[in-house]
Amino acid sequence: MPDISHQWGSDLLIGPTGDLATASATELGQQRVLRRLLTNANDYIWQLTYGAGLARLIGQPGSAIQIRALIRSQIFKEAAVARTPEPAIDVQVAPDNAPGTVYVHVRYVDAPTGQTQVLSFSLGA
Repeated sequence: MPDISHQWGSDLLIGPTGDLATASATELGQQRVLRRLLTNANDYIWQLTYGAGLARLIGQPGSAIQIRALIRSQIFKEAAVARTPEPAIDVQVAPDNAPGTVYVHVRYVDAPTGQTQVLSFSLGA
């Protein structure tokens, strides 16, 4: 059974036949990685240890280093992420004109296809 295509923070999409759009294997992997990184621990009632909860680190001292480490520790819990080459994770804290915003760029290899995948998102206070 196919999975519904749904990116975090977006609406559901309609497919070409008028049904809900479904995700390809690669898209599903991206969705799962993003969901894991943005879900707070204890929020997923069927698996309380699921989720990185990145947003809780916004505004913390040393948050860029902590966010990068947390992403690295969580990303390999998804089967879609290949172990080698290691994912490239870039975390940038916004300048003073946008306090409380962090930009994240993750590049990893999709394990099933061997293709490079890129996730870019921002976290804000």
